[in-house]
Amino acid sequence: MSTKIEWTDKTWNPITGCTKYSEGCLHCYAETMSRRLRGMGVEKYRNEFALTLHEESLEEPLRWRKPHNIFVCSMSDLFHKDVPYEFIDRVFEVIKQTPQHRYQVLTKRAERMAEYFSLHEVPKNVWLGVTVENAEYKYRIDLLREIPATIHFLSCEPLLGSLGNLNLSNIEWVIVGGESGASARPMSEAWVLEIKEQVVAQGSAFFFKQWGTWGRDGIKRSKYANGKLLQGKVIQEMPLIKELQLV
Repeated sequence: MSTKIEWTDKTWNPITGCTKYSEGCLHCYAETMSRRLRGMGVEKYRNEFALTLHEESLEEPLRWRKPHNIFVCSMSDLFHKDVPYEFIDRVFEVIKQTPQHRYQVLTKRAERMAEYFSLHEVPKNVWLGVTVENAEYKYRIDLLREIPATIHFLSCEPLLGSLGNLNLSNIEWVIVGGESGASARPMSEAWVLEIKEQVVAQGSAFFFKQWGTWGRDGIKRSKYANGKLLQGKVIQEMPLIKELQLV
């Protein structure tokens, strides 16, 4: 389905629901949305945010003929421990059958993703990413960079602290954003600029998504009022894509 997420243009959710895993999960937008959708009577979210596999959704991308950037499992985590490898295999079979699309797979469970791809090849039309919300989770970057993928990316959203020094070798893209919602935690401009300077110096693409509920000035407003300007500019770079023969 279409989405307002600015770094993609469609979402595909053959899995919904999840469990909290690290600090970035505390105010999970997908959990809130799942409850809202269940309240609206949307059948897919009958189990609210309990992990649910949706076989009926597996073939959705086969019907999308026009090329898209597709965020896989925006309402879950493909590498959750309770998702069987057999189901993950079926997700990647659909991906292989639709080489016109680019699939963005983002996880906080970098260990299980690395384990899976130690046994499987990454299709060329898959971008792999990990969430790094604070310095405690920088180890996920090391696990990611070792997986042979066309694009490796980081989502530093919600950014909850300084990440310090970053080794961005083999990382092509870094997304940064602040948290939204009534209980959102503030993000410091200094943390953002610290990341941006290292991304630029190391030759990756930098995408600043939003300030979120707390503005650059430390005032709480709607995320729309706080906007997405960083040092007076919209900086939303995408990674350089080389033309490759897709697997």
